[in-house]
Amino acid sequence: MSTRSVPARALPWVVVGIVLVALSLRGPIIAPTPVITELQADLGLSAATAGLLTGLPVLLFAVVTPLASKLIGRAGPEAAVLACLAGVLAGTVIRSAGPFPAVLAGTVVIGAAIAIGNIVVPVIIRRDVSWRRVPVVTAAYTASLNVGSMITALGTAPLAAVVGWRGALAAWGVLTLAALVFWLGVARRRAGAPAADSAPAEPSTATGALRQARGTARVRRTGWWLTFAFCGQAFSYYSVTAWLPTLLADTRGLSLAASGASASLFQVAAIAGALGVPLLAARAPEWAPVAVIGALWIALPVGLLVAPEGYVVWSVVGGIAQGGGFTAIFSIVARIVRSDAEAAGTSARIQGSGYLAATVGPPLMGALNSATGGWTVPLLIVLGATVMFLVGGLLAVAESRRDPA
Repeated sequence: MSTRSVPARALPWVVVGIVLVALSLRGPIIAPTPVITELQADLGLSAATAGLLTGLPVLLFAVVTPLASKLIGRAGPEAAVLACLAGVLAGTVIRSAGPFPAVLAGTVVIGAAIAIGNIVVPVIIRRDVSWRRVPVVTAAYTASLNVGSMITALGTAPLAAVVGWRGALAAWGVLTLAALVFWLGVARRRAGAPAADSAPAEPSTATGALRQARGTARVRRTGWWLTFAFCGQAFSYYSVTAWLPTLLADTRGLSLAASGASASLFQVAAIAGALGVPLLAARAPEWAPVAVIGALWIALPVGLLVAPEGYVVWSVVGGIAQGGGFTAIFSIVARIVRSDAEAAGTSARIQGSGYLAATVGPPLMGALNSATGGWTVPLLIVLGATVMFLVGGLLAVAESRRDPA
């Protein structure tokens, strides 16, 4: 638990900084999807090759995450944020400026930079926010991730109609530039302040040493259960995001436009889930948010299997679950860790494993659909992943409540 936080009057500025970063952590990945047809035609790409523009960044999340943790430990959170934003901005420009090799190179830079941001934001929340406000600030962060995705998904096509797909992709760099300017100011203000970490002091007795060792072991065990939960969360989110429009078109006979619009509810409803978790956490036992979100996650595949005609309801329910699940997991992380290094290491382990699972989800779902000729088996796999979230999350809460003594 953090013992250091910024004064209450400074908290709004912390939240503003986090929100500005979050707007650039998902939008650059989503931005190519509304103009993918124009991009394919202009660059002469197959559908599979074009899919790299959204799939490759997620793989880089898993690959770069351990390096991101080391960067934060050596350079500090502010420097890591600046590296993230500078990388996203540079990648956005590169991706918009040349032939396919440049587009691919820019995508790689964007994915690697976002991996740093994924890890450093929970570290900043733990460091600068009192533990009672952690769920609320984490919810604002999660909601902003989804807002960034939503505005780029809605705005890229209209922009492309005016300035072309290259100009449309480059235009979103304005959000990243604004965040970079803000964080340059933050880094300058903090440069003169003495570095301090809220890690527990070295114990002076054998009993103190034993308590600290047990506390470290508890954090590690809780982190592994959260890793299990986040693997289920990430697998489910990316699988559903990739295939829900096709599933609805196949099973409900919807046009691609109608199925895409219905599936977009899965993204929009995440904002309600992210903001709802802290409200529930303030009024219920610690296990309640995980239990409720887990039940909503499970309802998505079960509903599509048992009552597919209610697909609008299940899309909204699943969207609430995916937004709330991210908030619930990383609220627990910020509450249990005791230092910036522990926060970075725990977050890196959770996200590295989770995003690796996420890279497996969409191709596995597609392969199972092709092999079976339907969506029953893929939905059962998603059901198993949502159960993973529920079980892992509840066990993490139980472990985090144990007395290390």
